[in-house]
Amino acid sequence: MKVVTPKPFTFEGGKRAVLLLHGFTGTTADVRMLGRHLQKQGYTCHAPLYKGHGVPPEELVHTGPEDWWQDVVDGYEYLKERGHEEIAVCGLSLGGVFSLKIGYTLPIKGIVPMCAPMRPKTKDAIYKGVLLYAKQYKQLEKKSTEQIEQEMAAFEETPMGTLQALQGLINDVRDNLDFIYSPVFVVQARNDQMIDIESANIIHDHVESDEKALKWYEDSTHVITLDKEKEQLHDDVYQFLEKLDWTS
Repeated sequence: MKVVTPKPFTFEGGKRAVLLLHGFTGTTADVRMLGRHLQKQGYTCHAPLYKGHGVPPEELVHTGPEDWWQDVVDGYEYLKERGHEEIAVCGLSLGGVFSLKIGYTLPIKGIVPMCAPMRPKTKDAIYKGVLLYAKQYKQLEKKSTEQIEQEMAAFEETPMGTLQALQGLINDVRDNLDFIYSPVFVVQARNDQMIDIESANIIHDHVESDEKALKWYEDSTHVITLDKEKEQLHDDVYQFLEKLDWTS
């Protein structure tokens, strides 16, 4: 069975634009509902799909942060080419890390990092996440248990330089937080099982923005955009965007 590959999306709204960024091993589906909500409030939303994501895991491990960052920059430029001069960014997990990187790399109106890691858990924890993604993908393909076991055994032998590069990216962004001056709204799930939740305080305390806030969502886990408090999150992000200094 062929798994339907997720795609980038653009939801047309008004002149104000929001770049939406998904997480590592995630897809644009993770930020789709947020995009629809913001579109209804008059924002144009675009979400790129990172190279090697939404495809067989064997392809994922042959890509890395440099590829994904290029997809982020291309998404930003896509909005610019469509006439959107003012762009905010909202990212989940790895997307949140990239949203902060944009903050000291490109002109941006505001930044919403959601459950963004600043203290990488051990490489082992990230590795386990990749293995879980690989297994679930193969189950979606309706492969037999025996075939999945064989393919997983082979997959585990694959060199995964991606994971080290990912840790390098997180460290680099953390070291540059004090170059961020745009308004920042830090979002963190209290029951986040994937990252060290102290990351939220690190981001909030180290960005140089005059306008910054941190909100904890007490009943949510890592993929906060799809969890119990998603409607509250959607509204909070919208309220943050409304307070930004848009010229139009």
